[in-house]
Amino acid sequence: MDPVILNGHDLTFEALYAIAYHGCRVEIEPQAYRRLADSRRVMLGLSHEGKPIYGLNRGVGWNKDQTVLEAELEFENQKIVCAHALGFPPYNTDAEVRAMMAIRLNNMLIGASCASDELANMYRDFLNHGIMPRVPQRGSVGEADIVTVTHMGLAFTGQGEVSYQGEIMPARKAMEAAGIAPYRLRLKDAHTMMLSNSQGEAMTAILVHEVEDLVKMSDLIFCLDYEGLNGNIESLRADVNALRGLPGQIECAARCRKYLEGSYLHEPHPDRALQDPLTFRGGFTITGTVVDAVNYVKDYLQIQMNSPSDNPCVMPGKDEVYVNSNFETTTLAVGVEMLTIALGHMARAVNYRMIKMSSPEFTHLTRYLAPRDGSSHGYAIVQDAFSSLDAENRMLVNPSSVDFFQIEGGIEDHASNLPLAAAKAQRLTDNLRRLVGLEAMYAAQAVDLRGDIRLGRCTQAAYDAIREAIPKTAELRRVYDDMNNSYELICSGKLLERIGKL
Repeated sequence: MDPVILNGHDLTFEALYAIAYHGCRVEIEPQAYRRLADSRRVMLGLSHEGKPIYGLNRGVGWNKDQTVLEAELEFENQKIVCAHALGFPPYNTDAEVRAMMAIRLNNMLIGASCASDELANMYRDFLNHGIMPRVPQRGSVGEADIVTVTHMGLAFTGQGEVSYQGEIMPARKAMEAAGIAPYRLRLKDAHTMMLSNSQGEAMTAILVHEVEDLVKMSDLIFCLDYEGLNGNIESLRADVNALRGLPGQIECAARCRKYLEGSYLHEPHPDRALQDPLTFRGGFTITGTVVDAVNYVKDYLQIQMNSPSDNPCVMPGKDEVYVNSNFETTTLAVGVEMLTIALGHMARAVNYRMIKMSSPEFTHLTRYLAPRDGSSHGYAIVQDAFSSLDAENRMLVNPSSVDFFQIEGGIEDHASNLPLAAAKAQRLTDNLRRLVGLEAMYAAQAVDLRGDIRLGRCTQAAYDAIREAIPKTAELRRVYDDMNNSYELICSGKLLERIGKL
């Protein structure tokens, strides 16, 4: 795999995921070092002329009125790191931390931050040696992820813990094994490391990647469920959806048409309803809403991954330093909350489809999709289990970006809570994996009870994968095991692998 060359301007999601998930190496574009040097020249020059500069010759936060002498810079940096690295467990995943380091390194290379070459190289070297600082997930209010991403700076100096070669160990031990010397803080390095939204941005990047895959699997299971129902698929027509014109709806309808190519649902059937309930007739429109929300989030996240969050910032190409609020990330946080609400709608639709598939009056199959020979109760009590998840999901969709109060002497009187919003969306997404897995159980069982029907090319592949993980419900066994196996099937991504080979 070719290394990703970072330059501050064109980091893509594909490149970020190669770094985060697959350990792709990174390199720094040579011209970026010139931008770093220019930013240092400008900021240090103005500081020597007596210009007050926040985080360099002045303190940070409420201490902005405190003067910092140049001879005190290293000690001041150390005090800042020790005072600000104080998040709460649980910890971000290795993939999220790799994404954090890549994002912060990338927007540092724009040349707005007064970062040293050595600091940039530390991010690069930690990534390339597979050293992931232990970053607590909780603690940031999203106005830059100050108290959490500072743990990365702590690790650079050889303090704290890291994940390295599958183990949690002291940072210094991992650095010694990799041949990396602990970093000595200089300039305004501590402030540069912590004045970043990279935690919330990385969590959001991982979120949208997982949601995109989950939507594809959900559409696939929805189609198999529709075959088990013997539903009316007129609503999937290309011309019908083009008439409405919603991008996500059009995309998901097209995907479902592909999944159902060759299915018996394309042929007339005397028992088919004129039209089905909305969660079936419009199931793809609901996942289309999720797609639209994902694309909104990705548009703004792409901007943030390639723009600086530094305050004050050096204006590239000018010998000027400006106070700013470029660490503000409310637009992205509100977008993540919109995505979470869309996921809540998707989860509710899956629940209602399963409830309806349990009703013989609706499906003309058995109650709870139980085997006809009476060997088990089928999915009689599964509704209790997913009802509890639904209650949790309703809690998770409640907005949190407006939950803040003024701190730091009243100076920091706004926040976005982006990491919290992203964490809630991730939790809801994991609940959805369970729900989609449960719907896979329902769909496969309905297909079995429906009898000799011809499935679509992709839905047949999905059915085969489900039945490899979950045998036919024709004997007495614990439904609990089937539930867990269905969840593992969704988490594994095997469904998408199977249809990707067709």
